[in-house]
Amino acid sequence: MPPKRKWNPIEDCGTPLAGQFKGMVRILEERGFNMDHKKAQCGSKFTDCDPEKPNCCCRRILFNEPDFREVESILASDAKENGYQIVFLPKFHCELNPIEQCWGYAKRRYRLLPPSSSEGDLQKNVVACLDEIPLITMRR
Repeated sequence: MPPKRKWNPIEDCGTPLAGQFKGMVRILEERGFNMDHKKAQCGSKFTDCDPEKPNCCCRRILFNEPDFREVESILASDAKENGYQIVFLPKFHCELNPIEQCWGYAKRRYRLLPPSSSEGDLQKNVVACLDEIPLITMRR
């Protein structure tokens, strides 16, 4: 079976500007939106938009378009294609990330070992500390 061919916007779309950057205004105009006097974004952050106004700026309109909102990222589609699942965790909440608990346990154990300048000893100590992580710590 031949490998699955990736989608190529220039060959597969059939429009003269396929594969080129069009900009938000042109994309929204093609979808029938009136873009007179619309800003690209209301403020310096996306949260500056008024949630009561779904059509306040180009970015908010695109955010509310279902085909933009529901598009799977390239990372997620490639991972799924290769049989992996990606779990996106909130930023700056390391207590929710299991690997952080494991690293914390291993670092604590490593600091209790006697210091050494031998690279072989250091590597052996790291592997030993990682192997000592109890399953209950990983599951918490």
